Amino acid sequence: MQKSCLECGEKMVGRVDKKFCSDYCRNSYHNNRNKDRKNLVRNVNNQLRKNYRILEEFNPNEKTTIRKNKLLSRGFSFEYITSIYTTKTGKVYYFVYNQGYLPLENDVYALVKRN
Repeated sequence: MQKSCLECGEKMVGRVDKKFCSDYCRNSYHNNRNKDRKNLVRNVNNQLRKNYRILEEFNPNEKTTIRKNKLLSRGFSFEYITSIYTTKTGKVYYFVYNQGYLPLENDVYALVKRN
């Protein structure tokens, strides 16, 4: 029984359980198969890195305050965080890795750095 490559359709010679004619076809097949999932992960990681750089830029001294519109103007997305920390008093800090923010009144945020 003659088998053909799953990626390009070429006829294959060799082992009975062989699925691809070359490493190129094997890699191409798996890259195309996982493209959607990889794009989602890549886009989320890119936005997390962007958020981190923005928080790090505006918070060089480990503690400061900033207005929401300044963060938004730089492309900060409040949807992407890596963790949430709630204090004993009920304050909720949102973190992107070790850079965090606490929503205050009047669209002002306290920026903090966790060591």
